[in-house]
Amino acid sequence: MSSSDIFIGETIGTAILILLGGGVCAAVTLKASKARNAGWLAIAFGWGFAVMTAVYISGPLSGAHLNPAVTLALAIKDGGWANVPTYFAAQILGAMIGATLVWLAYYGQFHAHLTDKEIVGGPGTQTTSAKAVEAQEKGAGPVLGIFSTGPEIRHTVQNLATEIIGTFVLLLAILTQGLNDAGNGLGVLGGLITALVVVSIGLSLGGPTGYAINPARDLGPRIVHALLPLPNKGGSDWSYAWVPVAGPLIGGAIAAGVYNVAFA
Repeated sequence: MSSSDIFIGETIGTAILILLGGGVCAAVTLKASKARNAGWLAIAFGWGFAVMTAVYISGPLSGAHLNPAVTLALAIKDGGWANVPTYFAAQILGAMIGATLVWLAYYGQFHAHLTDKEIVGGPGTQTTSAKAVEAQEKGAGPVLGIFSTGPEIRHTVQNLATEIIGTFVLLLAILTQGLNDAGNGLGVLGGLITALVVVSIGLSLGGPTGYAINPARDLGPRIVHALLPLPNKGGSDWSYAWVPVAGPLIGGAIAAGVYNVAFA
């Protein structure tokens, strides 16, 4: 695979991943969305199908890493580091493009949601309104969860451990079952297996932190949230942002180490 193929494939694939994954979060969250309050099951399956679609689109070009933790784990497994910066850059760019497309697709819903007094508070809103109080917190604004993840209970060690464990499961499944014949990315059957593993992680381990399990998936859209002209959007919670970056990278590295010891 050439550097240009890798960059194009990872940019397009990660953009599709975030468009569909962030899209299901927007659909479940935003006012005037027909899927509002569809729940965690819809989000888990939405992200799984997003992974499957993105893998099948980008696989022929780049091997469909779509995730810096996958790229890191494969580099540790095979010792091939030359294309790692290209993968990382394309994944972040693709994630930012995908998050921007979610905003465009739900533009009217974002406006309706973020100008609703029940959501963002304001004159005439009861101060005891749970939604308004939550929206006024300095850390995370009322739509940040569409773009990036956040913990239900803010405990750094637990939050980091949750992301490490979830990504470890994901990468061990990819390394043992998901790779193509060349071993440099996901294969056709591996795309389906990985999608189902993502659904399983979401249902089983996603509750504490929202299961980023992908640094680009969290960081790219968080940057977009900070930049977009969203009214009353609140903070981007940068104090937490390192956790869904460091946790998946650590989990991916551990999974690669376990694979090299136990399976290679």
